[in-house]
Amino acid sequence: MTVARVLFAGTPEFARASLQALTNSGITPLAVLTQPDRPAGRGKRLTASPVKRFALDRGIEVLQPATLKDPDAVAQIAGFDPDILVVAAYGLILPQAILDLPRLGCWNIHGSLLPRWRGAAPIQRAILAGDSETGVCIMQMDAGLDTGAVFSSSATPIGETETAGDLHDRLAIMGADLLLDTLARRSELSARAQDDAGTTYASKLEKAEAWLDWSATAARLSREVRAFNPWPVSRTRLAGEDLRVWQARPVRTGAGEPGTVIAASADGLDVACGDG
Repeated sequence: MTVARVLFAGTPEFARASLQALTNSGITPLAVLTQPDRPAGRGKRLTASPVKRFALDRGIEVLQPATLKDPDAVAQIAGFDPDILVVAAYGLILPQAILDLPRLGCWNIHGSLLPRWRGAAPIQRAILAGDSETGVCIMQMDAGLDTGAVFSSSATPIGETETAGDLHDRLAIMGADLLLDTLARRSELSARAQDDAGTTYASKLEKAEAWLDWSATAARLSREVRAFNPWPVSRTRLAGEDLRVWQARPVRTGAGEPGTVIAASADGLDVACGDG
């Protein structure tokens, strides 16, 4: 059965990749839902999301409701009579009235191997935890937080030096490819329920997490630097100045009180940690 009437909901670059894949494959959404324009940059000018900019460039209608609990917003979406609503990092909770609208339901592109890392920051939490692999899932959305049955998944190793930004970009492309494959094979796929026993929760990142605690192990701190790049960026203080740390790797050289600079060269600073 052909999926002819598609709506798309997403906001950041991760979602734009899937929207572009859809349109390039010949599936042009009836409309796109994305979050309202937000202040950005030093001038705090209202800025459109990557999804909105792409949709407008392709002549796709854009909807930007502040909430989906508004009956008028629900009625507007219902008016499109969608077969399916594809969701990727949209940023708004879908109430049951929206979940029930599409004939084939709402599909979410999630950046982890569910049920591991349900929640807002699965890419960063996977790196922080030292996971050796992660991936993407196409999930049938329900009222819970990333608890729906999974149609398909694709796994990938996490590189030893890979930052959250690097991994994000890879998973965005993987998610787009998996979406197209799942749509093409939907008649032969059965969504499988998640095993709640393996659940972990990826809480939202907070700026306060970015301060490096040098009493931690070098291995842990290097994961933090990778996980918090490009946001919120790991931080420390040196001679009264705040420093942002964009790259780091654990080494076995020298020893000293945690937080002490024990060597400095053109390659960087060697800082003693709780271990390493």
